[in-house]
Amino acid sequence: TGAISSLQRQMEIQESEIRRVRSEKELLQKQLREREVQLKAVSDKLCSLTEEQRQEEAVVMMEEENQNLKQVVTEQESQLAEQNKLISELQGTISQLQAEAVTTRLQLLEQKQAQKETQSQFEALQHTELQTRVALELISSKFERYRNKIIQATFSVEGIQDPQGELTDDEVLEAMQKIFNERTEFQQMLKNKSSR
Repeated sequence: TGAISSLQRQMEIQESEIRRVRSEKELLQKQLREREVQLKAVSDKLCSLTEEQRQEEAVVMMEEENQNLKQVVTEQESQLAEQNKLISELQGTISQLQAEAVTTRLQLLEQKQAQKETQSQFEALQHTELQTRVALELISSKFERYRNKIIQATFSVEGIQDPQGELTDDEVLEAMQKIFNERTEFQQMLKNKSSR
């Protein structure tokens, strides 16, 4: 009994599946017939067109295609013009930047040259300053020795008191002037005596 019930259920399922498949088949057949009808109508329409109409239709299609192509060409030409304009502007900017770069390089070279000249002048001034300092020290040393000799000669004369502390140049000159005056007076006295 169980096996029979199972077989009956399977048969019902199979029959239901058969009915579904048949329904789908009928629907497909109906759609196929409709397509055949449409295809036949189109075929009849095409067959009914004359050669001239076919050519006219082809010309219309070509004109439409040409119009579309013209529009594409116009758009591309517009884009190309914009790109050319942009390229021209960029080239102008590049030229300006190149000119500025050249000017900057020249200015840098001039600054470097001026810096070299300034450095050379500075070194020459340093050398001159060093030479001047050496010469000044030498002159100062000679002057100091000469001054010491003058002081020594001046204050070694009989009758001149030894200096007390550091002497100024005016004091040395005053002492020398005193010696000179005394010698002049002495020579005058000698001349007077010899004339007598």
